[in-house]
Amino acid sequence: MVKVNARATFSQEGPFKLTTIERRDLQPHDVLIEIKYAGICHSDIHTARGEWGPVNYPLVPGHEIAGIVSQIGSEVTKYSVGDRVGVGCMVDSCGECSNCHKGEEQYCLSGNTGTYGAIDRYGQYTQGGYSTHIVVTEDFVVRIPDSIPLDAAAPLLCAGITTYSPLRHWGAAPGKKVAVVGLGGLGHMAVKIAHAMGAEVTVLSQSLKKKEDGLQLGADHYYATSDPETFKQLAGSFDLIVNTVSAQINIDAYLSLLALDGTLVNVGAPADPLAVNVFSLIGHRRSFAGSMIGGIRETQEMLNFCAEHNIASEIEVISADRIDEAWERVLASDVRYRFVIDCSSV
Repeated sequence: MVKVNARATFSQEGPFKLTTIERRDLQPHDVLIEIKYAGICHSDIHTARGEWGPVNYPLVPGHEIAGIVSQIGSEVTKYSVGDRVGVGCMVDSCGECSNCHKGEEQYCLSGNTGTYGAIDRYGQYTQGGYSTHIVVTEDFVVRIPDSIPLDAAAPLLCAGITTYSPLRHWGAAPGKKVAVVGLGGLGHMAVKIAHAMGAEVTVLSQSLKKKEDGLQLGADHYYATSDPETFKQLAGSFDLIVNTVSAQINIDAYLSLLALDGTLVNVGAPADPLAVNVFSLIGHRRSFAGSMIGGIRETQEMLNFCAEHNIASEIEVISADRIDEAWERVLASDVRYRFVIDCSSV
């Protein structure tokens, strides 16, 4: 075991404190990564505050990790010391089930191993990226292209792949009309990626206060959902709607915006159930679906796509002693559009 510095929360109420955690000694296929930057995801807050289930404290969150390989195990073939790499929301899976064999490790039938808050195959409680170093098996590490700055790359490991995967799966492309619900950490990436895929992109936000941002990010249209006329005007318009908000919304109202055979896919994960009236689905053969991150192969594909199209997250870099402040600002939607921790300050 190797002890490294980290910032952990010790209860639902916080605050974050400097601590040390143990990382395992390198196994033959392990990679030791010096973490340079870690993004702050709303999922960190949901998890740490017990909104998604019981938590084993202390907890070190963080699953948007960008860094440099500093050491490799004896049988590692994919990476070398000095490589620019990333780690996302999972650090292992069974590797044997049908979904893992398809490259969809996020849907491992035995359950993937989360980057934090999970028990790994060695019986250790996983701790995330709000730390200086992490040890991960090479199969769950991805390569960050040289053209993407490490700080702006970090959020791609969750926000990027979480939106890329459904856009790719449901065929965002020229001739398709895509709506993005919410313009936050996930939403701004969905707009950039859908635009790069060639779709006609519309942002559906509570107000018009971020309209200028949305259009600059690549949206063709921007509407306020607080205006009842929006739902009348856009009824039956979209082939795909990506809902990025982690809060209660009127699903039936958004389903009414879908064209024939359209799909509303949820990537935001509110703590409480969402209600849906079946008649909102059957009238126009509409679908209500969900999507969770992406497999390792698709995550690498997303990074390469972002490099090709000059896409990165819009970020605000903070020091580790500002994590509590950043969390409160995330809850207040006061960030454009992703906080990233400079892990040299941990």
